[in-house]
Amino acid sequence: MNALKYKGYLIDLDGTMYKGKEPIKEAPHFIDYLKKNQVPYLFLTNNSTSSPDEVAVKLKAQFNIPAEASDVYTSSLATAEYVRQLEGDRVFVIGEKGLIEALEAAGCTIVEEDIDHVVVGLDTELTYAKCERASLAIQEGASFIATNKDTNLPNEKGLVPGAGSIVALIEKSTRVQPTFIGKPESFIMESALNKLGLDRTEVLMVGDNYETDILAGIDNGIDTLLVLTGFTSKEDLKNVTSQPTYIVDTLADWRV
Repeated sequence: MNALKYKGYLIDLDGTMYKGKEPIKEAPHFIDYLKKNQVPYLFLTNNSTSSPDEVAVKLKAQFNIPAEASDVYTSSLATAEYVRQLEGDRVFVIGEKGLIEALEAAGCTIVEEDIDHVVVGLDTELTYAKCERASLAIQEGASFIATNKDTNLPNEKGLVPGAGSIVALIEKSTRVQPTFIGKPESFIMESALNKLGLDRTEVLMVGDNYETDILAGIDNGIDTLLVLTGFTSKEDLKNVTSQPTYIVDTLADWRV
């Protein structure tokens, strides 16, 4: 398989570069390989809890993966970019530091009253009160925006609830469907391609989750590489019509 066929890579993180707190041993070698061959890449993650700086530090310190903040594009950054285009800047957030910082940097005001937009991401300190405030605001006319659809996150414990599970709760209580921003949606993919400065035909999307990473490629005309180190198994692929462009057991299998 010719890894150098592509001029750029979009690379998922959790389940692809690491698994929760556990390293994936092939990941540093994969990134070194791209760097050695001067192939640009962008870490593209649906996790909205951390800033690009924090993600880069984590990659280097915990997993020995070279990264700078400029190498990281999160669903928080894409969501903030989307909200900035809307009318009104008063935002109620279910989410953590990375999402709040991205929205504030985009000119939004984080509020609990007179809400224009409700933005929902992963929140490990979720409370009933937050869900209640979000649900009422949406029913009163605030727009409903969600960072991503991931119902689960793969970590060292197993599959734990993701942002999509929280979004589903709010959706059920309001009977309003959110606008999703993260993978596999077109907004984050278009933004990522612009950041790389490459056409969709020149890029490979690499990830472990068929429902987000692989569909992000399939739905947006980008070739895909499914790595079987995280969420999706070979057994899961028997139930889908559109298959990944390539499938590998580990990233060590992806070489010239």
